[in-house]
Amino acid sequence: MSNMELAELIRAGGPYRGKATFELGDRAATDNEAASLLGELTNLPALREDRIHAMSLAWAAITALLAARTPHARQVAYQAFGALPEHEQRDLLAYLRCTRIEDAQP
Repeated sequence: MSNMELAELIRAGGPYRGKATFELGDRAATDNEAASLLGELTNLPALREDRIHAMSLAWAAITALLAARTPHARQVAYQAFGALPEHEQRDLLAYLRCTRIEDAQP
């Protein structure tokens, strides 16, 4: 599937939203378009509210962007993190065990 098709699956919701999110996250290490799309998608209420245990899909996307370890993906992660509500930022930093998103090394 293309990046755009994965993004459409995420936007549409349903049972494949999580798998599509993780696939874009995997692609972020070698594909700036995938990283950018994933960063944009973290603003969707569905990704912010859909949780796997305590972690939202938005957190998973941000963590995948950080783990991609490219300058572009990290910048996208920082922007996506900055768009989270303050309490979500605090909780994500605690999950990542760091005090600043720039120090996160998932």
